[in-house]
Amino acid sequence: MDIGTSLPLWSVIPFVGMLLSIAFFPLTKPEWWEHHQLHVAAFWSLVFLIPFTAVYGFGIMLEKMGEVVLLDYIPFIVLLLGLFTVAGGIHVAGAPEGTTRNNVILLAIGTFLASFVGTTGAAMLLIRPVLRSNAWRQHKTHIVVFFIFLVANIGGCLTPLGDPPLFLGYLRGVPFFWTAQHIWPLLLLNSVLLLTLFALIDRHYVKKEGKEGQEKLELQKKASEHIRFKIEGAQNFIFLAIIIFAVIIKGVISTSYGEPHNVPGITFGEEVHLGYDWFVQVILILIAMALSLKFTTKKLREDNEFTWEPIAEVARLFIGIFITMIPALALLSANGGNLGIDTPLKFFWITGALSSFLDNSPTYVVFLTTAGALGATTGIATTAGMVETTILLAISAGAVFMGAITYIGNAPNFMVNNIAQSNGVKMPSFFGYMKWSLGILIPVFIIDSLLFFL
Repeated sequence: MDIGTSLPLWSVIPFVGMLLSIAFFPLTKPEWWEHHQLHVAAFWSLVFLIPFTAVYGFGIMLEKMGEVVLLDYIPFIVLLLGLFTVAGGIHVAGAPEGTTRNNVILLAIGTFLASFVGTTGAAMLLIRPVLRSNAWRQHKTHIVVFFIFLVANIGGCLTPLGDPPLFLGYLRGVPFFWTAQHIWPLLLLNSVLLLTLFALIDRHYVKKEGKEGQEKLELQKKASEHIRFKIEGAQNFIFLAIIIFAVIIKGVISTSYGEPHNVPGITFGEEVHLGYDWFVQVILILIAMALSLKFTTKKLREDNEFTWEPIAEVARLFIGIFITMIPALALLSANGGNLGIDTPLKFFWITGALSSFLDNSPTYVVFLTTAGALGATTGIATTAGMVETTILLAISAGAVFMGAITYIGNAPNFMVNNIAQSNGVKMPSFFGYMKWSLGILIPVFIIDSLLFFL
């Protein structure tokens, strides 16, 4: 049932309430917020579900809940949980001292890795070494902010493995290597701009450390001389490969049947279909996670300062986000073709703006569908229709890049923020972070627009 044509605009109020709760409660009631995140998520979910059920009936409500929980939330959280667990079992000993040059190198490595092990995998693998390298500093908020920009978001743009929206595009007919072939100039430009700006900002903060900071750096250098650089828990790379294989094989199975609904499996109602590819992916990821927990020593995870809280916070908050954004996505899906979005520039900014606050995966699908309805005769043939090449590039770049604008734009943003805070880094608030992202990223995206989407 297409509920988007009959839902009132005010049905998005619970979603707005969920976002405002995430923005304000950590500032006004931090201790209360830590203990009641799930309660807040449940409250706003019920504010949406109770009137929705009264109007559309229990059956439609169950179908929409099944669609968002079974098809979106469970694969989403299982993938993040698997990557978080496996990456948390890899310990990089002897991280280099946190100089500007070494930080640029670490950020560049993470940006490259993100497209091949996922933004979550790369972020969880490198955030702790980055924090250890810069333990001598008092001023290091900017390091984590740029880490979120590059490693947790922009770096994941080359392959369907890098970021979930690109994987959904792959399932809908976009060739596996198409994005890499077309988006690499954007990635190169943005990486160079952001790493250069980071180096300038980082040097400024190094000077602010003063003489005391330099003494701490010298002590860290001497200490690091006695710690041989090595990677511990290397068996987790095998388990990481299992997760990557699980993602790829799901796509292979799905595309071999033409449409996801054609894959043999279990169907609930009209819209919820779990093909055996769904079970293969989830089971393989859970197996990789179990193997990582079994064959990684407790000491190694302690050395990584590994805790479950970052992924637990994502799980608590995103279940509320996924449920309350049902009407927002339904309204977009029903009315997207009437929004006058018909150029690469418009697709880049509207996809990106909504991906900053909605989950970027369904947002990508909505605007891929919108683009497919424009009636292009050349471009990329997808299950949504023929999509002009530059428009598809704009949708892909907007969904991946602009997930960096808020903490909720991409799940790794939340996890990196949580890990940094648990390591004593004073991270900005929801809106404080947006001051960084708007001031730094928006000018970069304007340059992208002028060079690639006009």
